[in-house]
Amino acid sequence: MAEMLNSGAGAGQTLSSAVANTLRMQITSGAMPPGKKINLEDLRADLGVSLSPLREALSRLAAEGFVSLESNRGYRVAPVSEPNLVEVTRLRTMLETFALRESIRLGDNAWESSIVAGIYQLNKRIGAKNVDLDDWEITHRTLHHDLLAACGMPLVLHFCSILHDLNDRYRRMFLEGNSLDPSVADEHANICSAALARDADKACALLKEHIERTGMNVAAALRKRKPSVPAT
Repeated sequence: MAEMLNSGAGAGQTLSSAVANTLRMQITSGAMPPGKKINLEDLRADLGVSLSPLREALSRLAAEGFVSLESNRGYRVAPVSEPNLVEVTRLRTMLETFALRESIRLGDNAWESSIVAGIYQLNKRIGAKNVDLDDWEITHRTLHHDLLAACGMPLVLHFCSILHDLNDRYRRMFLEGNSLDPSVADEHANICSAALARDADKACALLKEHIERTGMNVAAALRKRKPSVPAT
């Protein structure tokens, strides 16, 4: 995990931020499963950091909903549940459609170019014989971010990013037992086409449908899984 921390540390990034980013990736990927008890000493040794930045990182992740702090029992990876998935899905539809509408209104030629490039990269990966899930997630996330990026509201983008990460945990669980849905390519292409045509109503309606359909598929898969029971 220390190698991941070093590779993920960006210029000007604090150590606690780098630790938070590393742990967030471990949680969203499932490497740190839902309900897992977090041993601070073991994690500190794995990351090669002191307890201070680790505690700062865990406090940040608790505020974002990725870990939970239990009185006198320490931290655990946050459990997954259908009510939480429903909440994340509803919040995503509200914030992302709001940001997309503003992005369509304010977006310039560079914004349009980023969307064209993003949908091209996503389609390449959907059409590949062997899809690398990590690569797919990065490309998928980048396209969603680029669609919203011109909204001119950093706080909204920040919250959209957190919600997307929370949703990634569930989507990866779904993809463990299911292949990528071919209709995903058409859904993203249609959203992008409407956005580039500056048809905000259509683009936002399509984005809402896309997020809600994904949520319903993941919820169905979640019901088939054993509930995440925290380890003692």
